[in-house]
Amino acid sequence: MAAVSFASLLAVAIRNKGSAAAVKALLPAVKTPRQLRATGDDRYLAEMARGVFRAGFSWKVVDKKWPGFEQAFAGFDPLGVAHYSDEKLSALLDNSAIIRHLKKITAVRDNAAYLLDVARHHGSFGQFIAAWPESDIVSLWLELKKKGSRLGGNTGPIFLRMVGKDTFILSADVTTALINHRFMDRISPQSRRDLMAVQQVFNDLQQQSGYPLAHISRVLALTVT
Repeated sequence: MAAVSFASLLAVAIRNKGSAAAVKALLPAVKTPRQLRATGDDRYLAEMARGVFRAGFSWKVVDKKWPGFEQAFAGFDPLGVAHYSDEKLSALLDNSAIIRHLKKITAVRDNAAYLLDVARHHGSFGQFIAAWPESDIVSLWLELKKKGSRLGGNTGPIFLRMVGKDTFILSADVTTALINHRFMDRISPQSRRDLMAVQQVFNDLQQQSGYPLAHISRVLALTVT
């Protein structure tokens, strides 16, 4: 592994953005385990759905239509959505207040069922992700990909970031930074070995800095111009 320190990375990010305050303003919010546990499972399902619909689509359009999604899915109550019939899902294709994509609409029901299953075993989805160690966050990504619906790629990590779970994200800029600073020679997001190697890089940088993974991730991205 290269001997680039987090302090050096932060200095580059500050130089690129003009000030430490400018960098700080761009750091993502990270919730405490208590805050994650206090978040209702309806909000976790809502953010899963938002992530699924944003994938490959304009985030601004999805967010503008979000009140329509909240209404169409009855506030994203997991128990209610998990029991939507095929006919009810198909009927949503006539609802112009949302994005009419049947596979993504169906994924909301599938993720409601997944969320309920997690809650049965852990008390709530919030308790489940609050207890998951950030030092192995990649395994949580893989869990979401395997057991959730359409939560692979960066959709799962972005969902975690949006709900406040501490995670890094392998965006194009973060990947470029990891390679440019010689932490990695190459990164294949489909390779479990590569993902675990990246996890170790982030764990090492966290031990150096005391920063959350999400902040380290953003700092790395800000070193890319």
